[in-house]
Amino acid sequence: MPPEVFFDHTTLDLNKVEVNQEGIRKANPQRFQMEHLNGILHIDKEKNIIVGFKEVRHDEFWVAGHMPDYPILPGVIMCESAAQLCSYFVVTLGLLQGDFIGFLGLENVRFRSVVKPGDRLILVGKPLKINRRQTIFSVQGFVGTTMAFHCDVIGGPLSMNPSS
Repeated sequence: MPPEVFFDHTTLDLNKVEVNQEGIRKANPQRFQMEHLNGILHIDKEKNIIVGFKEVRHDEFWVAGHMPDYPILPGVIMCESAAQLCSYFVVTLGLLQGDFIGFLGLENVRFRSVVKPGDRLILVGKPLKINRRQTIFSVQGFVGTTMAFHCDVIGGPLSMNPSS
């Protein structure tokens, strides 16, 4: 059984992008093939909720090989998208020191539905724990109203120049 949905993303105007790719780049260092968060739809600082999305494109690097004639988004990319959502939240709200939040681990991961090119993967994140050395977020991913996956993302602050 999937977990209870902690935010109903269907109440949002999914065409109203609050932060576009350029805005995400100001907080997250990923570029080129590793940019898996395309926009932010909603941030609620009081309820600690962030909603973003990944446009699953037909021209992505994994499409030809995962799986030939039946491309499905690799779970690891769903999890990376979730981690980028969490990093954006922490960095833009100034919750931890460091240049960005590194992806340290995953817990409670389940994939529940296939995600294909042409889908928009809606990501809903909520922090469970934030302290000076670590964050843990619960993230749920949806295609339409179907929960495609869920996981707990563990992150920690990293600096580009750790010796300075």
